[in-house]
Amino acid sequence: MPVNSNILFAFFLTAIAGLSTGIGSGIALLAKKTNKNFLSLSLGFSAGIMIYVSFMEMMPAALSGLSETFGEKWGTLYLISAFFGGIFLINVIDFAIPKQVNPHEAHGVEEMQSEASLKRTGMMVALSIGIHNFPEGVATFTSALTSLDVAIPITVAIAIHNIPEGIAVAVPIYHASGSRKKAFWYSFLSGMSEPLGALLAFLFLFRFWTPMLNGVILAIVSGIMVFISLDELLPAAGKYGKHHLSIAGVVAGMLLMALSLFLFA
Repeated sequence: MPVNSNILFAFFLTAIAGLSTGIGSGIALLAKKTNKNFLSLSLGFSAGIMIYVSFMEMMPAALSGLSETFGEKWGTLYLISAFFGGIFLINVIDFAIPKQVNPHEAHGVEEMQSEASLKRTGMMVALSIGIHNFPEGVATFTSALTSLDVAIPITVAIAIHNIPEGIAVAVPIYHASGSRKKAFWYSFLSGMSEPLGALLAFLFLFRFWTPMLNGVILAIVSGIMVFISLDELLPAAGKYGKHHLSIAGVVAGMLLMALSLFLFA
């Protein structure tokens, strides 16, 4: 499918992924307890989708584009460099954010009700989510330009993993301000950095789009998604105390992605 025909749908998918933080805030404001089974299973499911699609679909597509430009040997070297470059990029972002307000640290609805400086905590987490979600917006957008069969599962995976982030923003702001509306909107809007990432990718990358650039971006995005899965999603799922459920989610995510790619190939 030509790239031009995918642009609007790519923006649409990115908006869905980013604004799913609002689902997390809704859960936080309506639920009295954290559903640990649901979060553990869904985070594992998200990780399974991301890992499988990175290695089985996006990396081969990236190698194809890079080999077309540089030949197989040099194309493979550029693939490796871009993949680990993506890991390095998201790792730097993670290191730049203090652990206590990192949105990918596991949080429950119950645990933040007695914290001091709750409003500041919520604002810092919202800012942290904005920083984290920016490259995820680029990932969703660029994957949609390449293949909608890949982009839709990635959108689902990122949307699922944004749910706990919505909880992490909404809970402290609600308990600091007493306003459900304010807590919801701060959480909801913190996901807007994903569509912003997509917009900047469109403005600065689309005009230069070539098979070589497509390959580099796909490899970088693969590195980002693998890092998010191994460093954030799976450890977070484990911290909710449901290790076996999270692994079952990983297998289910991989299986669903495999069947999806097979059926729609």
